[in-house]
Amino acid sequence: MGLWDDQVLPRVIDLALGRPVREARARVAAGLSGEVLEIGFGSGRSLAYLPADVTRLLAVEPAAVGRRLAAGRVAAAPCPVEFIGDDGQALPLPDASVDHVLTAWTLCTIPDVDQALREIHRVLRPGGSLHFTEHGRSSRPAVARWQDRLTPAWGRIAGGCHLDRRIDELVAASGLTLESATTHPMRGTARLGFAYEGVASRPT
Repeated sequence: MGLWDDQVLPRVIDLALGRPVREARARVAAGLSGEVLEIGFGSGRSLAYLPADVTRLLAVEPAAVGRRLAAGRVAAAPCPVEFIGDDGQALPLPDASVDHVLTAWTLCTIPDVDQALREIHRVLRPGGSLHFTEHGRSSRPAVARWQDRLTPAWGRIAGGCHLDRRIDELVAASGLTLESATTHPMRGTARLGFAYEGVASRPT
């Protein structure tokens, strides 16, 4: 990684995905329990919203600065936190080994998002679920065209982030069953942001 991606961007993300999105974090964490895998742990911003029923959080995070920024939140976490790797495309976990998976503004940046979703399907226990809050392609054609134009340049400054992925379709194509999914424009980013929130389960 270069200086920007390795040292600066994790700090920018820590601020941008902190207080402004706390309601979304609370919504996506609702219903989590048991052993939870978070892909794209970042600086640990989701920890404060984990329900008491979560017994352990397994964290995947590629940015060393993000992990350092998370230290205080990990120390105060309501459950044990274990860093297990840095690549959501190759999870170092056995099949059917976690109760839930959490992603928060992560699926936009993983290079092979289809492979990452196959991995999520693999490690979820039957009946387990993926809880996601993401951003992606807008349902408004004019906005989607802007997203297509801006994504190449945006990705270079935002850690490979894609503005134009259809998150609900990608999740459904992985073999998971969408239990709920909502979409809405993101406030303040009319030509960039379109939010996806939902839960998808692994069939029993």
